[in-house]
Amino acid sequence: MSILSRRLLLAFAALGLAAASASSVVHYKLLTNPGYTSFCDVNATVSCTQAYLSRYGSFLGVPVAVAGVFYFLLVLLLVAIGGSDTSRARESVPAYVFALSTVGLAFALYLAWASYVQLKTFCMLCAATYVAVVALFIISGGATTFPMTTLPRRAPRDFRTLFSSPLAVVLALLYIVGAGSVIAYFPSETAHAQTAAAPMTPLTDQQRAELVKWWDLQPRVDMSVPPDGAKVLLVGFSDFQCPHCRSAHESYKGLNAKYSGNGQVRFIARHFPLEGECNPNAPNGSHLAACEAAAAVVMARQTGKAAVMEDWLYEHQTTLTPSMVRDAAKDVGGIADFNGGYAKALEEVKADARMGALLGVASTPTYFLNGRKLPPGVVPPEYIDALITVELQRAK
Repeated sequence: MSILSRRLLLAFAALGLAAASASSVVHYKLLTNPGYTSFCDVNATVSCTQAYLSRYGSFLGVPVAVAGVFYFLLVLLLVAIGGSDTSRARESVPAYVFALSTVGLAFALYLAWASYVQLKTFCMLCAATYVAVVALFIISGGATTFPMTTLPRRAPRDFRTLFSSPLAVVLALLYIVGAGSVIAYFPSETAHAQTAAAPMTPLTDQQRAELVKWWDLQPRVDMSVPPDGAKVLLVGFSDFQCPHCRSAHESYKGLNAKYSGNGQVRFIARHFPLEGECNPNAPNGSHLAACEAAAAVVMARQTGKAAVMEDWLYEHQTTLTPSMVRDAAKDVGGIADFNGGYAKALEEVKADARMGALLGVASTPTYFLNGRKLPPGVVPPEYIDALITVELQRAK
């Protein structure tokens, strides 16, 4: 293996490792902090969150980003140690990298298809790992000087050579233990739901004062929604296939429970599906079952099972398809004729989407409290609770 080939392999392995590490950090924060917004979430189309929290974000229970970290780290260690000038296995290293990158390329192509075709989402960090895998495949293939069919015969000799070094043995053990530990302790989707539903933490006096000062600077708009006697009106625009909307749904259950039935605070849910069929303001939306999901909830109000339908949709949002929603509408929502009521329900969904567009909704979830727009995303429930308290006091 030439010096240039080794340097290029090290460079692209390092690039992939950096991108996969950043992806893992983002994925971790998304699972542990309901209010977190990734730097690579630009809009509904350019979004890391859509990719990481989708059904393609994990494989056999292992987050794809974490698997990428250990994949690129393995390549980096193999090239750094096995490809050194003093290593007798140096000639075989490109072939091992080529074998690894062949598997990696197949997986990268699958993930790219899932992202660009299925989710219709561009993930910047994911794209960086794809570039790294393709580069490793090309460079290692060009640097391999013997037929790949002879690699199995070379492997026993090469591994004896590599592991004759105490340093290589220690690094291998650290690699195995580290990989197992990270995978075992990385938070799961269940932990994500539990974190989202965590109890509210009261604000300090200073936090409350700063919040009120900021609140008073926010412009107020006409929501055209009757308060029905309530002093505080919280209107939220969401999409059942939006990961942040799921986090908000879980996070705000405590708020709903706290103010339910007191008549002073009213929560209104509005639909803003990121799908062109029912929301012309999202023609390139990637959520292909969002319109059906919203319509199912509208129809489930007639059966008294709207809340149950919402919970089911959010729970299954990463695997939703139009046919799944139609089946669940009957089995979960008690809707006997989904197709017959779909057009009428969709008109209500479209009206919600038009209202959201007029109010400047550009992403989900977006909430308005007494006509003032809250920051897009999952605002910590304790902040919303504090603002509700402020508005109730002022209403007196």
